[in-house]
Amino acid sequence: MIRLGTMQTLRVVKKVEFGVYLSDSDKAESRVLLPKKQVPEQAGVGDEISVFVYRDSEDRLIATTVRPKLTLHEVARVRVAQVGKVGAFLDWGLDKDLLLPYKEQNRRVSEGEECLVALYIDKSDRLCATMNVYPYLSSDSPYHAEDRVSGTVYEISDNFGAFVAVDDRYSGLIPKKELYGSVHVGDTVQARVTKVKEDGRLDLSIREKAYLQMDTDAKRLLDIIGSFDGVLPFTDKASPEVIKRETQMSKNEFKRAVGRLLKEGRIQITEKAIRLTGR
Repeated sequence: MIRLGTMQTLRVVKKVEFGVYLSDSDKAESRVLLPKKQVPEQAGVGDEISVFVYRDSEDRLIATTVRPKLTLHEVARVRVAQVGKVGAFLDWGLDKDLLLPYKEQNRRVSEGEECLVALYIDKSDRLCATMNVYPYLSSDSPYHAEDRVSGTVYEISDNFGAFVAVDDRYSGLIPKKELYGSVHVGDTVQARVTKVKEDGRLDLSIREKAYLQMDTDAKRLLDIIGSFDGVLPFTDKASPEVIKRETQMSKNEFKRAVGRLLKEGRIQITEKAIRLTGR
């Protein structure tokens, strides 16, 4: 059976002026055309050729010896060639661009950018791309707790946090409690594996362990106070919401950073503010 969207080895069953027909059986209805420009030199009837099968602009099955940037159910970063009325068209290495329908976009993409997508077959038996890559990511990563990883943020949930495709292949999550700073869909993040779940999916953090993060937070807090002309108009008694909005730290992290700077004599705390000491 000829399989849409995959690399497969098929046999030459007929030569014609415009190419060769390939098949995996002797049935005439189970064959696909490999255009002449794609046919290897000296290829003849009975020879086997490795090809990728997709649909041409007239919706006919067509074969190519070129391996595209992703095959069925694979995930990859692909450049947006253009944006049209029905969606975006992606340059995946073949003559015909790959459609990314608007309904399969979790954000609007622009011409020239790269986006993380998976390849699937739609209800009309056509190959399409989707940015909803969660079902296509693997849970058998080689990583362990405390390993450092890199990945692409593909979805952000108010309830769960930021979903990350580690190595653009494995399933990871930055839980909401670990999500600080400005993180957006499409960003590449460097993270630390905090846990490998029973199902193999990874929990991640973009922050260091508390004792290491304290140094980073203390340095950043100095910069933040400096941006307020040396007087931060709130203390560690402020609400968690205010602290998070102004510093991108949790209240506990903020208090630890304040404690570090206070111990070093870098700041003074008044009833309503935190001041630099000039040291």
